[in-house]
Amino acid sequence: MAIRKIILFPKEESALRKKSQPVRVVNRYVKTLISNMKDTLADHPEGIGLAAPQINVHSRVIVVRLGSKGDGEGEPSPILALINPEIIESKEPKKDFDGCLSFPGLFADTIRPHYLRVKGLDEWGKPFDRVFEDFDAVLVHHEIDHLEGVLFIDRVTSVNDFYHLKENEDGKMVRVPMSLVKK
Repeated sequence: MAIRKIILFPKEESALRKKSQPVRVVNRYVKTLISNMKDTLADHPEGIGLAAPQINVHSRVIVVRLGSKGDGEGEPSPILALINPEIIESKEPKKDFDGCLSFPGLFADTIRPHYLRVKGLDEWGKPFDRVFEDFDAVLVHHEIDHLEGVLFIDRVTSVNDFYHLKENEDGKMVRVPMSLVKK
């Protein structure tokens, strides 16, 4: 399968801001799209989620690797595809890690729900109704935002919440506030 290029902000902001259309039928095109998205995400090990708009396809499809803690800890699961995901219930909003493959190297703390109930279709076209908790809820919420043209930078409440990650002398990843990043 082909690996698709991830579109980057701000160069292709209009594509990232475009609202996605529902998938009407899970056909060969949708299955190929999912396969391409899985390959693309697998080719970017630093990523744990991808929405179709990030590869300039405006269909309501996301792929995620659940099980990460968002801080590089945890072992993500195999890639899961969700078609037409719709949030039925959300609660427990908290500030947590956020980043995006369309914003390489940029991270922030955003407020997102840590409990989501989502319904939609799986990659075989079968309906699902599933609960996502903790960082899995953050991840799924982030990817569903992409389907609405909402980017993680839109959820940042203070410029002080932006940072980069850098390896320190002990080999651990540490946050470097944007105000301290040399240009």
